[in-house]
Amino acid sequence: QVQLVESGGGSVQAGGSLRLSCATSRYAYNWACMGWFRQAPGKEREGVATIDSSGRTTYADSVKGRFTASRDNARNTLTLQMDSLKPEDSAMYYCAAARISSDYCDFRRSRDFGIWGQGTQVTVSS
Repeated sequence: QVQLVESGGGSVQAGGSLRLSCATSRYAYNWACMGWFRQAPGKEREGVATIDSSGRTTYADSVKGRFTASRDNARNTLTLQMDSLKPEDSAMYYCAAARISSDYCDFRRSRDFGIWGQGTQVTVSS
């Protein structure tokens, strides 16, 4: 069964850190491109970061230098380390998988992602 399950969300004060995890089925993890996306109430979904099977990453400018995406091939797990959090980072965060080559594995290509998790809420207070 294809499945992505996020965890690690919560409430934190500005400047704090959270670590999101995405547990995947082996089938989903074998999709070359994995990504993190977020959606705040009343706003469109936006790409946050992607990581391909070789570990190459892309990041939105708004999170670059603060967020780090990684993947654990032994555990079929995707993680997003979020540091120096800001109130504007508050959103529902989703992990997703795409069957695309590394050349196209980019946070701006959300339409390429065919498997999505249910999301985990992140709330950052000022």
